[in-house]
Amino acid sequence: MDIFLDYAPQLLDAFWMTIKLAVLSAIGALILGTILAAMRVSPVPVARWIGATYVTIFRNTPLTLILLFCSFGLFQTLGVALADQQSPTGQADNNFRLAVLGLSVYTASFVCESLRSGINTVPVGQAEAGRSLGLTFSQNVRYVVLPQAFRVVIAPLGSVLIALTKNTTVAAAIGVLEAAILMREMIENEAAIFVVGGIFALGFVILTLPTGLFFGWLSNRLAVAR
Repeated sequence: MDIFLDYAPQLLDAFWMTIKLAVLSAIGALILGTILAAMRVSPVPVARWIGATYVTIFRNTPLTLILLFCSFGLFQTLGVALADQQSPTGQADNNFRLAVLGLSVYTASFVCESLRSGINTVPVGQAEAGRSLGLTFSQNVRYVVLPQAFRVVIAPLGSVLIALTKNTTVAAAIGVLEAAILMREMIENEAAIFVVGGIFALGFVILTLPTGLFFGWLSNRLAVAR
């Protein structure tokens, strides 16, 4: 208990950083994943090929490697900075935004596949009815297919979000001051590895369990009647 009280402010800051990483990355992944899912079912062969190639590459690439590429490749090699380097917090802000970018592009591949599986459950007649009304492919996807697909894949998307929350610990590899870095510091400073591990395990349970329960309830609430 003394360890928890001694590190309480740092714990709150670290888990707040984890929450920000998870929320912003989830928004980015949802937007990009939805676009990729539409490309995967597009009638244009090039769009389908781009979507399939993206998913194949990013699903089979370790997240750590993606984050290191964002840091060393984009920033240090190519000079792509996402924050003002003259600012006192410029380096920290840049690392945070690069982490959000890496987590978003990685998680988008899983969002895409979840949505594609949902799209495949929508009866073909629904899309055909949209085309008979004169809707374009993009309008058909936006107004007819995706609303139904999202209702089907709420639970799988919740699992993806939970995995994303846990994956934020990898952001420590590029210097983002989130929970994993504080845990390592606490283990180095305190001779109580099981207590420290238990504190952080409990912290992630508190973050992820309500998410799973909410998405489970939402999935049952909005389930498509068959």
